[in-house]
Amino acid sequence: MSAIIEVKELRKEFKSYSSRSGLKGAFRDLFTRNYKVLAAVKDISFQVNEGEMVGYIGENGAGKSTSIKMLTGILTPTSGEIIVNGMNPHKEREKFVKTIGVVFGQRSQLWWDIAVQESFRLLKKVYHVSDEDYKEHMDHVIETLDIGHLLDKPVRKLSLGQRMRCELAAALIHKPTLLFLDEPTIGLDVLVKMKIRRFLKEMNEKYKTTILLTTHDLTDIEALCERVVMLDEGSIIYDGSLKQLRANWVEGKQIQFEFTRTVNSEELSNMSVGHTVAWAKGERENVWIASVEDDEKVISDLISKIVSHYQIRDLHIKETSTEEIIRNIYEEGIHHG
Repeated sequence: MSAIIEVKELRKEFKSYSSRSGLKGAFRDLFTRNYKVLAAVKDISFQVNEGEMVGYIGENGAGKSTSIKMLTGILTPTSGEIIVNGMNPHKEREKFVKTIGVVFGQRSQLWWDIAVQESFRLLKKVYHVSDEDYKEHMDHVIETLDIGHLLDKPVRKLSLGQRMRCELAAALIHKPTLLFLDEPTIGLDVLVKMKIRRFLKEMNEKYKTTILLTTHDLTDIEALCERVVMLDEGSIIYDGSLKQLRANWVEGKQIQFEFTRTVNSEELSNMSVGHTVAWAKGERENVWIASVEDDEKVISDLISKIVSHYQIRDLHIKETSTEEIIRNIYEEGIHHG
């Protein structure tokens, strides 16, 4: 499988100037400035293969936006190497931008006062897309994103959800092989989010579009990405599968049983012989919670034993959310490597 993004020892430093105090200090600042060098991205390396959908996550100030700006050619790296779609994004900018699509949740690529379809036509000219290619590709995109009825409206008249769907369509006019999405579902309602996720999945399956997704909404990551790259203070602290991340950090599962009659802990302990199960009384009457290891066989064995001996009113398996896991990682700190 070929690598679409290759990043080696990528670093970005910024100079932070500080002013000296007093009139004398201000005068000295005219000739020499005091500054500190701050590294926003610290020698990171990773690669993304064709057709992958990768979640690029981290807290504010972790270096996500800075590295995305370098990957899209907006910023020049201080040191290190970037090859995206076989090109250096900064040096071959004009040729490079024709191969990528970018959607920034906070920034628009549509013209504010003209109708959406006029923006689309302008972008079609910018990217030299033929009428035939445009019609074949964009008819499908417009239909799937359900924006046909919005094409005659000026962008300023659209709701946030409508605008984001149009932004996504605009980023795909030239059929890019690689899509950078920065907070694409920020502030959107659940139905619009689901529509956008479904569409991105379809684009990935149909055209093998590679997607790098930056978001604070971890349900986006869970719905779309099998792999996550996690940054903290400019360094990569985890690069691997979402499944593995969960396995490493989740110690077990909790199964909540609601019985139709009163049962005691002794009875339940006898039921779970052969497995390490910790039983705890629930808050409601006749509710008991079993903490077990995260193993499908152990879980199904325990459930079938309990269900065959007792009448159950309700049963619930509690999953630890990705959000909880990632919050724990940042709170406890994770060792590099």
